[in-house]
Amino acid sequence: MSANVIVTDDRGFERAVLQAEVPVLVDFWAPWCGPCRMVSPVVEQLAGDYAGRLRTVKVNVDDSPVTAQRYGIQSIPTLAIFRQGKEVNRLIGVRPKAELARAIEQALPPVTASS
Repeated sequence: MSANVIVTDDRGFERAVLQAEVPVLVDFWAPWCGPCRMVSPVVEQLAGDYAGRLRTVKVNVDDSPVTAQRYGIQSIPTLAIFRQGKEVNRLIGVRPKAELARAIEQALPPVTASS
């Protein structure tokens, strides 16, 4: 697991995701899920690509049933993007890295050029 990825559960979700100062990509997954294992390396690459601008969090739905139910996670992998404590985008299933990056870019605050 990448150093840029935080693993949390029902107890830590609010602090790790909802109270984050930056947008958060949440990977809802389970260890028995083949497609989850396929998307995991892409999530880790994105965590590195956006380090400092995006927090990346993994939530095992088997270990975090309250959070999975609260957000209506019915299929995994589900990748949800949160900004200021609110879900702003959701992608379900294995998606190409470019599609995930576009969704992340939409959630990030605009980069301002310093003069």
